[in-house]
Amino acid sequence: MTAQVQAESSAAHGVFVNEQSTKAWEGFTPGAWQHEIDVRGFVLNNFTPYLGDAEFLTGPTDKTLRVWDTLEKKYLSVERKQRVYDIDTDTPAEIDAFPAGYISEDDNVCVGLQTDVPLKRAMMPNGGWRMVETAIREAGKEPNEDIKKIFTEYRKTHNQAVFDIYTPRIRAARSSHIITGLPDAYGRGRIIGDYRRVALYGVDNLIADKERAKDATLSKGFSEHWARYREEHSEQIRALQRLKKMAEKYGFDISGPATNAQEAVQWTYFAYLASVKSQDGAAMSIGRLSGFLDIYFERDLQAGLITETDAQEMIDALVIKLRIVRFLRTIDYDQIFSGDPYWATWSDGGFSADGRALVTKTSFRLLQTLRNLGPAPEPNITIFWDEELPTGYKEFCSAISIETSSIQYESDPQIREQWGDDVAIACCVSPMKIGKQMQFFGARVNAAKALLYAMNGGRDEMTGKQIVNGYEPITGDGPLDFDEVWVKYEEMLDWVIGTYVEALNIIHYSHDKYAYESIEMALHDSDIIRAMGCGIAGLSIVADSLAAIKYAKVTPVRDETGLIVDYITEGSFPAYGNDDDRADDIAATIVHTVMEKIKAIPLYRDAIPTQSVLTITSNVVYGKATGSFPSGHRAGEPFSPGANPENGMDTHGMVASMLSVGKLDYEDALDGISLTNTITPTALGRTKEEQVRNLVGILDAGFIPEED
Repeated sequence: MTAQVQAESSAAHGVFVNEQSTKAWEGFTPGAWQHEIDVRGFVLNNFTPYLGDAEFLTGPTDKTLRVWDTLEKKYLSVERKQRVYDIDTDTPAEIDAFPAGYISEDDNVCVGLQTDVPLKRAMMPNGGWRMVETAIREAGKEPNEDIKKIFTEYRKTHNQAVFDIYTPRIRAARSSHIITGLPDAYGRGRIIGDYRRVALYGVDNLIADKERAKDATLSKGFSEHWARYREEHSEQIRALQRLKKMAEKYGFDISGPATNAQEAVQWTYFAYLASVKSQDGAAMSIGRLSGFLDIYFERDLQAGLITETDAQEMIDALVIKLRIVRFLRTIDYDQIFSGDPYWATWSDGGFSADGRALVTKTSFRLLQTLRNLGPAPEPNITIFWDEELPTGYKEFCSAISIETSSIQYESDPQIREQWGDDVAIACCVSPMKIGKQMQFFGARVNAAKALLYAMNGGRDEMTGKQIVNGYEPITGDGPLDFDEVWVKYEEMLDWVIGTYVEALNIIHYSHDKYAYESIEMALHDSDIIRAMGCGIAGLSIVADSLAAIKYAKVTPVRDETGLIVDYITEGSFPAYGNDDDRADDIAATIVHTVMEKIKAIPLYRDAIPTQSVLTITSNVVYGKATGSFPSGHRAGEPFSPGANPENGMDTHGMVASMLSVGKLDYEDALDGISLTNTITPTALGRTKEEQVRNLVGILDAGFIPEED
């Protein structure tokens, strides 16, 4: 192939092989990734699996410690006292809205802040002005009246559009908390840009690729899809241009590919920084970086350009920046999510489709940050676990988990089978093909409260208000009949799920129109998979309550208006979480039933329906809004998190609870199933070695693939 033909072929794919990229890619194994955007291909062609242990790792450098000490003394300590360190009330957030900012003079390894000062929060009013103004006032500041006027009189927001469209039944469900946490006043999140693309290809090549995709539509006639496609691509191109301008403020030209390890880290971080500068999504995950960055580290280490200490310092510096991302949120929002999280989930581990472990030395360096910088919830380090992972890596993961309680684990075989090997977790349990798939985040419905509505004919058990019309309550003073309750529950789920999905379709239509994630989508393929991430809360409560009705004697207790407000349960019944098929099958049936009802409803932009069993943080809020149950769960008490057994109901130990959760069909919950377990280190063994070995054994047992 001549150089001219090769250039034309590359240009046709939007990625150019030229003198600049040839120099940047020197030493890398060539492949199709040079002629089309294919980061996965680059990684699989070039990464070096690491099968050893953690002995090569280094501690923090003096510079790292000085930067971290400055953050602690000048910023983090102040924030802990007053909740919000500072807010810029005059500048609506945008990728290039703020001047360059630094933590200190030592902050030069991986640079870039959301605003111009560490921890200073920015307004993101495109999502909705009400939340912005409330958050500003709660922090003791006054909003800028000129900015308020723009976003209440001249510029329509996502939140305003949503409430213009909402139906009466959505408003009723929202106010009664049978649906909670809908992303109708903030960024939806659950969209992972392929931030690696900026380092591998440079921004100019990415712009050229988006322009090619846009121009490919010129021969097609007008349609709503055609117009939206072209408009969104124009937004993406402008976002990439803003990304270049933002980097220029820090003295970097990111138009071309990164030429060394430090640039690879910096370019990748700039791409992520652009996202958190412009969107306040409920989960702003960073993706899967270790194998990608490790390729650059290995090349520079082999060339003698850096040392292991330098490599660790770069990862430490990147993680420091991820730990100080902040969004302007209200106190109510923090209560829903039990704090101020943003889930910068960094996924690692697992296997490639060709059978190689995707474990590199940088996988170890990432975990080492929890020692060098101390434990922290961000980034949310997530390990794709497989019992065949290298022993040294499994033992190091286990050791760090015991020391810090800062790692979560996912089943790599199940995720890889469904989604492939270049996948990352958005938020806690939601898998996505990086750069090829996004999610319309949908919070979750209160499946437990729906059971109470079913028995009360749509009246709210906490307020007595009639929320759902047209459904007859259970009458009589005798014991509840399982078959009657189940029929009414399914009927009520029709209303609840229909209302829920209607709200999600409205929210994501409005979000695309008024708060589009232009930079995140610029780092995706032009034609992508869209998923609708639905979810349920209160699974264990429903399963146990239905088991009580079926296997024990449950008599309703009514108030003076006939509303069922409590239950008298006599006799024993099986409880979900004890590896008892009687209760576990009920739980699996609930998850399947909800999923089937979601699938029956048309979804915005033909999204793929998925479901999660996840309430890691909002379980407290759900509990406050929900009454008492036949299972013994009392009104106002927190729900158990995710797919966990009900608090105190699992009496057969951790392995039994894992086996119960394992009976939930992953096909019914492709958005993820969460199980949270607490183990004290001393329960794992007397010595550190014994504890590590036993935790590895538990993880292996918990993630054994099902037999065909």
